[in-house]
Amino acid sequence: MSDTATGPVSKRVFVDKQSPKAYHALVETAEAVRAVAADAGLDRTLVELINLRVSQINGCAYCLNVHTRAALRVGETTQRLGVLAAWRDTELFTARERAALALAEATTEPANAVVQESAYDAARQVLTDDEISAVVWVAITINAFNRVSVMSKHPVRGIPQQ
Repeated sequence: MSDTATGPVSKRVFVDKQSPKAYHALVETAEAVRAVAADAGLDRTLVELINLRVSQINGCAYCLNVHTRAALRVGETTQRLGVLAAWRDTELFTARERAALALAEATTEPANAVVQESAYDAARQVLTDDEISAVVWVAITINAFNRVSVMSKHPVRGIPQQ
């Protein structure tokens, strides 16, 4: 690694490009999970909120960029996106969304059994078994993509100004 005027230059391996067979299997998993979520009745807005919240926790700039744009495309508001990291402190999210976000967070950081049980109990109050399963699978999948992008240091490129 050498330094430039803008900071250190990383020579990370893009693991998705280096091992395309494994990456394509992950993409196929994501496609299956997207179908499971739709079949369970999770709308795309909620799926994108889960993708974003998990990506916030994991510090994945690349996935945050991708899923912010996706959330806006499916009708999510900039207000809700702006406060997503503090969703517990607002009244902008429904009970169903709150339960899904808590379960996604518990899936992302599963070591805390008390938090995990609390999130699961809350989810049981407002989500069906199919919805719970879909939320967990969405969280598992975005966690995997986060790790691919974080470990590869996938760049976030600016959008040209118009």
